[in-house]
Amino acid sequence: MGKTEQEHRDDLVRVCHLVYEKGWVAANDGNVSIRLNEEHILCTPTAVSKGMVKSDDLIVCDLGGAKVRGQRACTSEIAMHTTIYSLRPDVHAVVHAHPPVATGFAAAGRALDKALLPEVIIQLGAVPLASYGLPGTAALSDGMLPFIPHYDALLLENHGCTSYGEDVWQAYFRMETVEHFARITFVAEMLGGAQALPREEVEKLFAARSRYNVRSNAGMEPGMPLVAEDCEARRRR
Repeated sequence: MGKTEQEHRDDLVRVCHLVYEKGWVAANDGNVSIRLNEEHILCTPTAVSKGMVKSDDLIVCDLGGAKVRGQRACTSEIAMHTTIYSLRPDVHAVVHAHPPVATGFAAAGRALDKALLPEVIIQLGAVPLASYGLPGTAALSDGMLPFIPHYDALLLENHGCTSYGEDVWQAYFRMETVEHFARITFVAEMLGGAQALPREEVEKLFAARSRYNVRSNAGMEPGMPLVAEDCEARRRR
């Protein structure tokens, strides 16, 4: 049996508070949404801190982004959410935030695309970088379009990270994985260089997904993730 709207509201508020407590947003940054049904989305309002948002603050809008119910104005980045929902029928929640280390990679124009950690490879494959688009406009989603069907988390150039999943908790935990991966990658590079796994080992990890009951749209593509052989070829150029 599916959750009630109030249960979804409770989950969304809890995720917002966790995102704020972890320091992934500041002030009124970030936005979170849940697909309630085939016609409606529950989402955070604009101009409210995720650390202070309450159930009654949340907005219900349609899949076109128009407000249906709610006292406040809808998040200005609702088009990003509706775009993801339109391209991914399997997705029922979206989290957008600015986790500091992952956003540092995005601001540096760098994807989190090296095959470094087995858990990340199994869960996400890689985290590509979508090109910059003005926040609050349709351009924000344009750079995401090639990646949304094939990946479950994206870095947004100069703008943070977006993750999505079957429910709001999976979307939240994918964001947590991205930030954890970014921190480890940063430390490895400070220590002299992050060493990617070889292609054979990465292929084994993708093949092991069924054993771990992991479902993901992210398959192994040339250069995504970057395996040891790819990194060596780049060094020789």
